[in-house]
Amino acid sequence: MPKHPASSTEPRFARLTSLLAEWQSLWRPAPFMYRRPPWQELYPDLADVLLRLDDLQVERLQANPWHDSPLRDWLPVAEMAELVRLPPLADEAVPLPQAWGQHVGGRKWQQIEAFARHLKAAPQDTLLDWCAGKGHLARALARCHSAEVIALEWQASLCEEGRRLASAQQAPVHMQQQDVMAVETGRFLTPQTHVVALHACGDLHLRLLELTAASGSAVTLAPCCYHRTREADYRPVSRRGRELCVRHSLHLERNDLTLAVQETVTAPRGVRRHREQANAWRLGFDELQRELRGEDGYLPVPSLAYGRMPESFGAFCHWAAQLKGLVVPDSLDLTPYERAGWQRQAEVKRMELVRHLFRRPLETWLVLDRALLMKESGYAVEIGTFCASELTPRNLLIRARKA
Repeated sequence: MPKHPASSTEPRFARLTSLLAEWQSLWRPAPFMYRRPPWQELYPDLADVLLRLDDLQVERLQANPWHDSPLRDWLPVAEMAELVRLPPLADEAVPLPQAWGQHVGGRKWQQIEAFARHLKAAPQDTLLDWCAGKGHLARALARCHSAEVIALEWQASLCEEGRRLASAQQAPVHMQQQDVMAVETGRFLTPQTHVVALHACGDLHLRLLELTAASGSAVTLAPCCYHRTREADYRPVSRRGRELCVRHSLHLERNDLTLAVQETVTAPRGVRRHREQANAWRLGFDELQRELRGEDGYLPVPSLAYGRMPESFGAFCHWAAQLKGLVVPDSLDLTPYERAGWQRQAEVKRMELVRHLFRRPLETWLVLDRALLMKESGYAVEIGTFCASELTPRNLLIRARKA
């Protein structure tokens, strides 16, 4: 089995590009949108193996798609597992006082603590928190490094709350109301600036890297939500990424990028049951709408927040139909559609296991694309994890400083 050490960024990136391109016909289609995934006719034996899995096997493979996978007879499971194995980055093993986490959720505080331990701040660095929210990370860094921190946040209410919390905790944080996408944001970045961002989304972290590369600032970034972008088609940010995508005919759309962030921390059992019911009802309505419209095609329905779902499948169907300009006859028995929804939900869970194998490879590829942008801009770059995936699956970190 070929090895891909952490320092071999470009070979790892090239191989991931090749694999994502080679297998895109399997991982790009979302089974939720189809009665039968488009690839099922080409790989009937793979589909049969997946459909025969029991619930415990499905749950195990959802949690760990690499170990003892039945998909290894069709897909390069072992090689992909090696390609996405990035090492933990060196950190300062000093826990922050729990009292500093006041007003911060437990899991969020643990993420902040892990991130702060991995910040390699030089004495001359001016710290800048990008998309700071209420300044939770900024306050932790200000107290940890005994340094002033500028925190950029565009929502006035969050800035005001951030100022209140900083004052109460006597943390030297300067909340600045600023749209980071605006042209004038570049004035905050200089060669002495060290920009930090914990889970900045999509275009927000791409804007950060663009301004960082232009200004010579150092950056410590944990990216997130790659699909939150204005562009419908993804254009690699690195020259190497663009070259490889052309060579291997890899074309990514915004919806494809959602796969990279679909892995989540295991939710409580009640939340998981609610999610399964919501998915089954959406699939049941999908069966119904195909019949009502006389078209065998997927019709997207918005998700509803926890607690806002109608109390019955019938009420959900009437809500969704009204939203889509359809009429459900009062005399129609909806029981068969609900039953079909639960059946499809069980099938989708199994077919989705193919896509699960490509979640981390796609996320790793996107992070490497960003890292190569910085390398091409003359930066020394480190990539690795800053915490365990049980704390947050978005645990990849980029550290870059002008070489």
